[in-house]
Amino acid sequence: MSAAEKAKAKAEQTTGKAEKEVGRAVGNERLEADGVVRESKGNLRDAKESGKDALKD
Repeated sequence: MSAAEKAKAKAEQTTGKAEKEVGRAVGNERLEADGVVRESKGNLRDAKESGKDALKD
């Protein structure tokens, strides 16, 4: 996995997790849902890059 893509995935996961927790804490369902989506995108990006790496080897 390229370092840039790995960093993007981790940043997206972290931002999503934080957004989800803030939404949960303040009772904002939309913010919480947006956080879940962003975290999922980060997880998917990470899985995609890991798959690419597995095919290279």
